[in-house]
Amino acid sequence: KLRICDLHVEIAGSELQPPMAQLSEELERRGLNLKPASYLADEWFSPEGSALIAVPFYLAHPRLKQLELHQMLVVEGGTPQACMQLLRHECGHAYDHAYEFSKRKEWVDIFGSPDLEYEPETYRPRPYSKSFVQHLPNWYAQAHPDEDFAETFAVWLALTPEEWSRQYRGWKALDKIQYIETLMQEVREKEPPPKHDRRIWDASRSRRTLEKYYAAKRKLYAEDFPDVYDADLRSIFEHGDRGEESAAQLMRSMRSGLSSAVVRWTGQHKYVVDMLVRRLITRTRELKLSAPRDRAALMMELASYLSALVTNHLHTGRFK
Repeated sequence: KLRICDLHVEIAGSELQPPMAQLSEELERRGLNLKPASYLADEWFSPEGSALIAVPFYLAHPRLKQLELHQMLVVEGGTPQACMQLLRHECGHAYDHAYEFSKRKEWVDIFGSPDLEYEPETYRPRPYSKSFVQHLPNWYAQAHPDEDFAETFAVWLALTPEEWSRQYRGWKALDKIQYIETLMQEVREKEPPPKHDRRIWDASRSRRTLEKYYAAKRKLYAEDFPDVYDADLRSIFEHGDRGEESAAQLMRSMRSGLSSAVVRWTGQHKYVVDMLVRRLITRTRELKLSAPRDRAALMMELASYLSALVTNHLHTGRFK
């Protein structure tokens, strides 16, 4: 029932302070004067038109990180490495907002039009493409030209010229990194533009309770869950014998391993996968299905089936 504004969490003195200091140091080493300010919000983003970085409020306190883990099964940016990756990425957006690089014809020629429809949850990545850097999971640079720029900026900032030249030798993505180098050489000689600190969803002002925040967040991830797939489940468990262990009991014992494996190889949010598995367990119980004796074959069948559903959801926004 506690309102988020009443949490009184701050970046100063929290686990966020060291990675943010590291980001400033990396920008300083590159000779860049613009150091985007950060504030606590509901998720990771950079407000349109502002050279700011919004960071999820739950990263500012260990107990809130535990709450996020309990509610959503994963904490985005919860490790020092993941936090730095996301800070560099959002810093790329902040630099574009400040200097308006994406309004240039050359930028559009290299990255694509920023006016393209933005559907980061359902883009179709090409895993083996060498036209994009690989930084955040799920080939996120391929989600949209704006994300391509931010990801390329993050790689440019994280690596030395020798490192990114070697790592991306022969890749078309190297041209994009070199373009970032050209842009940064240009802004090194300029004073930072006037600040536009338009904060969107400032945690210090949010009157939403934690209860309502997580109810909305869970609904966001769960609203596209499919109807039950009776024919599929009957096919998977068709060799089960009455009197054997129930399919629901067996799936419950496998749930953690199944969910982790599917998350690892599809990159889908853990909460989405776990809730899908829970739904299927409930339906196998309602159908009174029994588990076959060949557990290894069943595990392979279930993992393949779940991966197919989740991969389709990643690409289309639907499980089927």
